[in-house]
Amino acid sequence: MVVSIRSLGLNGISGYEVSAECFLSGGLPAFDIVGLPDAAVREARERVRAAVKNCGAKFPVSRITVNLAPANQKKAGTVYDLPIFVGILAASDELKRIPPDAAFIGELSLTGAVRSVSGVLPMALAARAAGIRTLFVPAENAAEATLAGGLTVYGVPDVAALTAHLRGEALLSPAHPWVPEDETDALPDLRDVMGQENVKRALEIAAAGGHNLLLIGSPGSGKSMLAKRLPSILPDMTRAEALETSGVWSVAGLTDPRRPLLTRRPFRSPHHTVSAAALSGGGPALRPGEMSLAHNGVLFLDELPEFHRDVLEAMRQPLEDGEVTVARAGGTLRLPARFQLVCAMNPCRCGWRGHPSGRCTCSDREVEKYVEKISGPLLDRIDLHVSVPSVEYEALRRRTVPEDSAAVRSRVIAARTRQLERFSGTDAACNAQMPPSMLAQCCELDAPCEALMRSAFERMGLTARSHDRVLRVARTIADLDGAERIEPAHLAEAIQYRNTDILKG
Repeated sequence: MVVSIRSLGLNGISGYEVSAECFLSGGLPAFDIVGLPDAAVREARERVRAAVKNCGAKFPVSRITVNLAPANQKKAGTVYDLPIFVGILAASDELKRIPPDAAFIGELSLTGAVRSVSGVLPMALAARAAGIRTLFVPAENAAEATLAGGLTVYGVPDVAALTAHLRGEALLSPAHPWVPEDETDALPDLRDVMGQENVKRALEIAAAGGHNLLLIGSPGSGKSMLAKRLPSILPDMTRAEALETSGVWSVAGLTDPRRPLLTRRPFRSPHHTVSAAALSGGGPALRPGEMSLAHNGVLFLDELPEFHRDVLEAMRQPLEDGEVTVARAGGTLRLPARFQLVCAMNPCRCGWRGHPSGRCTCSDREVEKYVEKISGPLLDRIDLHVSVPSVEYEALRRRTVPEDSAAVRSRVIAARTRQLERFSGTDAACNAQMPPSMLAQCCELDAPCEALMRSAFERMGLTARSHDRVLRVARTIADLDGAERIEPAHLAEAIQYRNTDILKG
C-alpha cells in the first residue's frame, strides 16, 4: 500500500512542497529512504522507529520504502521525521484517513516528542501558496507558522497527541494567530552622546534616506557609539519587510519562539575576522550570511581596513543589486541582501592622525597604504563620508541634555513618509533605492544647483555613480526640510559628504 503525506522543505530561504510517499511491501524487513536525502534525513529511520514504538503503535514488520518527492531535489534537515511517521502509520492502517489538504513538518525524539525546526515561516508561506489549509508543526513553532496567514496551524507536542487527534479521540486546539507586542527593551539613545552634532546630522540623513555611511576618526571619538545608536532613529519595518526578514532569520535558526516576527530592523556587527563565506552565505546547507541577516536593516563593519580584502569586495555587487548570489558545490542560491552599510575606521594605522595630541607617528606613505586597503569601487558605493573629530572637554562636561533619539526619529519618519508616497507602485522604499530612471524626475536641478553640481563633478573627479548618489542624498536632505525641490543648500551639504580627502588625514 502506498500513502502520500504532504510536507515542506527548504531551498535556501524559500519553501517548497515535498511529498513523503510511504510503501509497505513483502520481503525481508528493511527501511529505506530515497529522494536525495542527506545524512540527517537518512537518520530519521531510527528516530521514527523509536517514536512509533514509544507512542504505543505497532511498527510494521515489512519492507518500508519512503520516497521524498520531487526526487531530484536534495533533502536536508530533520523536518521530514513527522511526515514519515504519519505515512508509515497510515500505510499500516494504524491511521485510517489523513486530510488531503494537511501537511506535516517536525523533528522527532526517540521518546516521541516533537522538537522545533528552523525555517518554519518560509515553509508555512509555501504551504499556503500550495493550497494546503492545515499545517501540523512542533508546538514551539506554532506561533511562527501562524504569521503566514490563511492556515489552520496545530502545534504538536508529541506523536501520541498527534495520533489521538488524527483518530478523532482527542482533538488538538488550533494555534491562535500571533500578534506582536510593543517592544519594551530600550535601544541605545543619541542623548548619551555628548557633542558630535555634525555626525548626528549625518546619522539623521543616513536614516532618513537609507544611505550608506562611513565614519572616520581617532580612537575614542565615538564612532562605534554613534553607529550603534542608528537603529534607535530608524522607522519600524512594514509587515512585508518584517515577514521577509523574519523568514531569513528563521532559516538561520535565530528567531525567538516567543517573538517569531522581527519588528525592529536588524543590526548585525560581524567581527573583522569574518570570512567571505560567512558574510555572503553558503556552507553545506547554503545558509544565509551576515549580509542577508542584515536585510532591511544595518550591517555595521567596525575597523573597516582590518577586514580581509575579499570580504570587503564581496559586498560590491549586493550593495548595487540588493541581493547576493551564492554559488557553491551544493548549488546556486539567490539571497536577499538589501542592507544599509555603516562603517567605522581610524584615519591611520596607529589611529591618531589629526588628533590634537599630535601623537601620530605614521608617515604620509603609511597613511596612504592603510587607506588603500579599501578599494575605490567600494568607497564609491558609500554615500556619506563623515569625519568624527575628537570630543572637546567642554562638550563632555556640558550639563545640557542632547536631543534624544525620539525627536530625531520623528523627523526621519516624516521624511520616509514622503519617500513612500513618491515611490508608490515601485520596488523602492527610500531615496537610496531610487532607480536611475527616476533621478531626472525626483532630483531635478535648477540653474544654480546645476552650476554647483557641474563644479563639484569636475573639481572632485566624481564618477557617474557618485554623481547619482550625491543627488539621492540631496533629495533626502530636501525631504528632511519638507522642500519640494532640491535647493543649493541641500546640494552643497550633500556634496561635502563626498569629501574623500578626509581619508588622507
